[in-house]
This record gives sequence, structure tokens and C-alpha cells, in this order.
Amino acid sequence: MNERLENEKLTKLLFSLALPSILAQLVTLIYNMVDRIYIGQLADGALAIAGVGLCASIISIITGILQLFGRGGAPLSSIKMGEHDDEEAQKIMGNSFICLVISSIITMLILEVFGEDILMLFGASENTLPYALSYLRIYSLGTVFCMLGVGMNFFINTQGYAKFGMITLLIGGIINIILDPIFIFVLDMNVAGAATATVISQAISCIWVLFFLCGKRSNLKLRRKYMKLDFGIIKKILGLGFSPFFMSSTEGILQVAFNRQMLFFGGDIAVSAMTILHSMQQILFLPMEGFAQGAQPILSYNYGAKNFQRVKDTISVSIKICLAYSVIGVIIMELFPTTFVSLFAKDAELIELSGQLLRIYVFGFIIMGANSIYQQSYTSLGFGARSFFFAFYRKIILLIPLIYLLPNLLPYGVYAVILAEPISDLLTTITNTFAFRFFLKKQLSIDK
Repeated sequence: MNERLENEKLTKLLFSLALPSILAQLVTLIYNMVDRIYIGQLADGALAIAGVGLCASIISIITGILQLFGRGGAPLSSIKMGEHDDEEAQKIMGNSFICLVISSIITMLILEVFGEDILMLFGASENTLPYALSYLRIYSLGTVFCMLGVGMNFFINTQGYAKFGMITLLIGGIINIILDPIFIFVLDMNVAGAATATVISQAISCIWVLFFLCGKRSNLKLRRKYMKLDFGIIKKILGLGFSPFFMSSTEGILQVAFNRQMLFFGGDIAVSAMTILHSMQQILFLPMEGFAQGAQPILSYNYGAKNFQRVKDTISVSIKICLAYSVIGVIIMELFPTTFVSLFAKDAELIELSGQLLRIYVFGFIIMGANSIYQQSYTSLGFGARSFFFAFYRKIILLIPLIYLLPNLLPYGVYAVILAEPISDLLTTITNTFAFRFFLKKQLSIDK
């Protein structure tokens, strides 16, 4: 595999690694959507969707924690493989594993004890709290499966085994899609059934990941001798993983800010609309994320091997492809918003409101394909601080203040709240474009 990363024709290699990751992300997208589609068909579907949407804020934070150690450790391991230091690469993976186990147990205990208080803080109302709590109580029990399954899957992808990494998500996605209607409708468990199906699917995916990393096929071996906590290694993992952690966990915080403002200006139906808009954003974001993850092993390995021209070429091709996808995706959603949102709801008022808001919400995503590659490239090359800065800039400096400021400046209620998203997306991508060009000239000089 190392020979492929270094010498195989770039476009062929990039697509062979990226397509499985994209397909895996699409499966993840589909089963997340299927959850909400099924829930939306319940008699009280609008409130149930709002409740699950509130849980999505917490799940984003959990995703941030697993990315802290998964995406923080995987590029470091790949760089060490490029330097032909497999022993150190395996120590990095072992430390990431132990950190994921510890953090998953702590997270589960916090959610079980304080789940109701957290949901109320995140914008639950008396009407939506029962649905949110029903989902969260069960989902939190599977935290360890989620964190280990997804977090350690990055160490499969970083070795160039993108097909096996794809199988991880395919297993979870297909099982979840099959179990959803059984638990929700046949067993009449409603929202709790969706959570139960998710936990079971995550547990099976986790078993697959650990089986692969402990087996003969993996170049990096998950062994007890590599699981001794090394705080020097952990410090490096945290330094690189903090940016993806921040980007994912602050998605939860953003959803809280959106949900509270939408509840204030539009009530429970606006919170339900926000959940649908988030699903639409995933349709745009997850395939680009999959492509960026496919490019990561090529970037990290060749940067470690000091093959800077190959790194530059990979970045160039990746930007063109992801930018084309974001432009086409946004145009389609702008033209047919009602077609998309009607998948998640049968309430006419909810469909109309969601369709109107969608056109505003996704507009700034039209050039975010480029920004996705910028962010992934910073992390893949070991410059997590730069990735963190632009995540902080977009969400903390721009987006969250605008969510609260715009409704006070413009007399448009929920429409003013949603307008914060495209403004932040456009400003971030434009700013990052200039910064990334300077970064490439400085860090990837062929004469360096």
C-alpha cells in the first residue's frame, strides 16, 4: 500500500481511496435521513423530528470527541509510516484507542445522569423533551461503540484501506436501515426504536473495526503493548485533533444556538425545520468530507516522505472536484427546495417553512467545497492550529454572533436567524482561500 501512496497515478489512486469514503459517507447520510423520514411519518412526527434534532446537537459533540483522538492520531500515524517508523505509528494508534475508551465511558455517564438538564439547556420545550429524552437515554448507552467504531476507522483509512473503511460504515448503515422500521413501527417503540437500531448497528460496526485492526491484513496492529499511555504522544494527538474536534463539537453548539433562536422566533415548528435544514446540509457536506478523507493518506504519507509536488497535485485535483460538487449541489437545492424537505415531513406548514428557509441556508455552501479541502489539508499535513483557526473564525467569530445579532437588526424573525449561515460560509471560504495559497508557498516549497 505504501508503494501505491507514493508512486501510483494520482487520479486513479485518489478516486480509488476517495470513492469508498464517499460511498461510506453517503450510506451514513442515507441512514441518518431514513431515521428522520420514518420519524416524520409518525402521527406526532413534527415534534418527534424536533426532539431528535435536539439530540443531534449532543451527537455532534460526541463526534467531536471521537475525531479528537481518531483524526488527531490517524494522520500522525500515516506521517510516521511515510518516515518508515511503523513502531511509533502503532504507539500513536494504541494511545488513541485508550483515550477513546476512557472518553466514551465518561461521556456515557454524563449523558445518563444529566441528559434531561442538557436537553433543556439545548432548547428543548415541554412538547419536544419527551421525544428527545427517549432517544438520548438509549443512544448514550452505545457511546463506546460509536466512538471506537468511527474513531478507530480513521486508522483503517489512513493506511490506504479505504474499501475496508467503507465496509465499516456500510455494515452500520445497512443494518440500521433494516432495523429502523422494525423497532419504530413493528415493535411500536417510536423514537426509542430509532435509537435502539442505531446502537445495535454501531456495535456491529465497532466489532468489524477492531477485528480488522487486530488482524493480519492491517499494517498497523492494535496490540496491548502499544496501549501504554504516553503523554508526549497524547499531546501531539490532541494538538492535531483539536481542530476536527472543534469543528464537530461546535456544530452541536451551533445547533443549540440555532434551536434556541428558532424556538424563540418561530416555536416548535421552526425547530423541526432546523432539523430538516441540518439534514440538507449533510447532503452537501458528507460527500465532500468523504472525498477529503480519501485524500488524507496521500497527503500525509507524501508529506512525511517529502514528496511535496505530489502533495500539491493532490490538493489541486481535490479542490476542483469538491468545488464542482458544492456548486452543483447548491444549485439543485435552490431550484427544488420543496422536493427535498417533503421527504422529512407530511405537515404542509412545516414543508412550506422549511423550503423557504432552505434557499437561504445553503446559498453560502456554493463555494464551501474548496474550504473543505483547505481544512483537511491543514490537518493531514500536521498543521492543526491553522485548521482550528478557520473553524474558530467561521463559527465563534462570525456565525454564533450573527445568529443572535441579525434578528435584532432585521425584521424577519427566523429568516434573519438562518441568514447567518450563508454570510459566515462565504466570508470564511474567501478569507481561507488567500491564507491557504500563502500556506502552500511557504510549507510546500519544492526546494525546502
